[in-house]
Amino acid sequence: MVNSPRSAQLRVVNAQRQDVIVELIFSKCFRRPPAFCRHKGLRYSNREPFQVYMRSLIIHGHFYQPPRENPWTERIDPEPDAAPFHDWNERIHAECYGPNSAVRITDPLKGERIINNYANISFDFGPTLLSWIERQHPATYSKIIAADAGSLARFNGHGNAIAQAYNHAILPLCNERDRLTQIRWGVADFRYRFGREPEAMWLPETACNDDVLDSLIDHRLRYVILAPQQAARIRDSSSASWQEVSKNRIDTSVPYIRYHRNGSGKSLPVFFYDPDIAHAIAFEQALSSSAALAERIAGRPGSSGMVNVATDGESYGHHHKFGDLGLAHLIETAAPARGFRVTNYGEYLDQQSPSVEVEIDNGPAGEGSSWSCTHGVGRWTRDCGCHTGGGDNWNQAWRTPLRAALDFLRDEAARAFEATRSELFIDPWAARDESIKLVLDQLESRQLFLQHHAPQQFTGEQEQRALAFLEMQRNALLMFTSCGWFFNDIGRIEPIQILKYASRVIELMRDLKLPSPRQRFLEIFAEAKSNRPELGNGADIYRCLVEPSNPSFDPTRGTLAQVTA
Repeated sequence: MVNSPRSAQLRVVNAQRQDVIVELIFSKCFRRPPAFCRHKGLRYSNREPFQVYMRSLIIHGHFYQPPRENPWTERIDPEPDAAPFHDWNERIHAECYGPNSAVRITDPLKGERIINNYANISFDFGPTLLSWIERQHPATYSKIIAADAGSLARFNGHGNAIAQAYNHAILPLCNERDRLTQIRWGVADFRYRFGREPEAMWLPETACNDDVLDSLIDHRLRYVILAPQQAARIRDSSSASWQEVSKNRIDTSVPYIRYHRNGSGKSLPVFFYDPDIAHAIAFEQALSSSAALAERIAGRPGSSGMVNVATDGESYGHHHKFGDLGLAHLIETAAPARGFRVTNYGEYLDQQSPSVEVEIDNGPAGEGSSWSCTHGVGRWTRDCGCHTGGGDNWNQAWRTPLRAALDFLRDEAARAFEATRSELFIDPWAARDESIKLVLDQLESRQLFLQHHAPQQFTGEQEQRALAFLEMQRNALLMFTSCGWFFNDIGRIEPIQILKYASRVIELMRDLKLPSPRQRFLEIFAEAKSNRPELGNGADIYRCLVEPSNPSFDPTRGTLAQVTA
C-alpha cells in the first residue's frame, strides 16, 4: 500500500457478527472519514484503523391469493367487487404483482433505472397464484423466475424465492396425510418452476405447531420464518435453564434453532420477523417515505444488527398505492444510505449460525399459533373474536360447522380413496403425493403415471376411474384454503369458493358411484348461520350460491344433470 497523505485502502476484516465490517486504514493526517462514509451515513470511529459496520436487512414478501378457478371450468368467474377488473387476481396483478417486476425510480447518483423488486427481497408465491400468473401474465412470471435466478449469483448461491404450502391450508389443522401432501406439493411446485430445491417454506398465516415444524425438518428444509409472538421460551446452548419470552422480548436480530422432537439432533433455524417494522409497513403507511422508514429500521435494537421484516407482499402496491415504489427506493437508496446491506435468509445463515435454542408456542390445546390470530389458530375453527369487521351484532360462529362439514366430507372421500388400494393403486396416498406432476404439466403422460402406480394393467375405464379419484382428492385439498374462514361472513366469496371445491368432491363421488355424502354434509352445514338473514344458513347458501356454479346444474329442477364417469 502506498502510504500517502490521501491514500486509503479498503479491506474486509470480519464478517462473523456483522455481515460486513469494513476497515479503512489511512494516514494520521486524516481528521475526518472519507467522502463515501459521509455520503452513506455509516458509523465510524476517529481511532485508527476505524471500522464501518454494514448491517443486514432482509425483507420478505408473502405473495398469495386463494385459488379462484371454478372447479368445473378451471376459469375464474367474474368477481364484480374487483371492478373495473374481471376478478381480484387481475386487479391485484395490475396494482402489485406486475408493477413490482419493473419499478421506475430516479436515483440522484445513478439516474433513472428500472428495478425488479423480486431481485432484492426474499419472497414466496402461492403455487396456485403463480400458476395463474404463468398462464395470464407470462411476462411477469418470467421476471419473477429471472429474479430468483439472478439472486443465486448475487447472494452466494442462495435464491430469494422460497416455497409455500400448496393451497394455503392451515397446516396444524390438517390431518397428517393432508399436511404432508401440502408440503410435498409445495416443494414439487417450487422445484418445477424455479429449477432447484427450496431452502425454506412459508407456512400459511405462519401457522404451526410442533408437528408442522418436525415435518419441515423431515423434508430437509433449511429454515422457517415465524411471528415473534410464536416464540415461547429460549435457552443458550451453554445453559440448561429456559427463559420465557414474549412478542416484545424476543431478539429478532438473530436466528434461533429448534430441534426435532425425535431426539435425532436434526434441527431447523427459525427467524422471527421484526414486529414494529412489519406493522409499520402493513398498517401505518410507512412506505410513503422510504427515508423515514430506513431511519426507523436503523433505530431497531438487536444484538447482531440484522433486521428482518415479513409482511403480505400485497402491501407493496395493492394495500398501499405506490408501495412498490416505496420498496424500490428503500432497498436501492434509503437503506444503503443508513448503512444496510440487503441480503436474504439463506446467505445470512451462512454467516450467522444460530446458537440459541427456541421452543414455539403451540397454542390452545396444542392446535397451533399464527401471525394473524391472537387465539392460536382459532380464526379458522371457531368464533374466536378475530374478524374483519361487519355489523355490530355479527359473529363468526359459522366457522365451526363449516370446518366440521368439510372435515366430514374429507374423511368420506378419504375412506373411498383408501378402498382403491390393490384395485387401482399400489399405494393411493403415494399416488396422490406424486400426482402433482399431472397438475403442473398437462403434457405429462397420464397413462405412464398410472402404469407406475397401478397394481396391474388398466383398462380404459379403470384409467378414467383412477384419474377421477385423484381429481376428487385434489379438490378435497383445495376446499381447506384458509381464506374460507378468515373474514366476517359465510356468504362472502371466499367461503363460497371453497364450497365449490366441496361440491366438486360430492359430484365426483356420485360419478364414481360411491355413497353420496351430500345429505349429511348439508345437515352439518345447516348449523352455520349467515350474519345476513336473507342468505339463511349454510345449506341454503350451498344450494343457492354454490351448486348453480356447476355448468351441469339444471336451474329448472334444482339438480345436477347426470354425468357418466
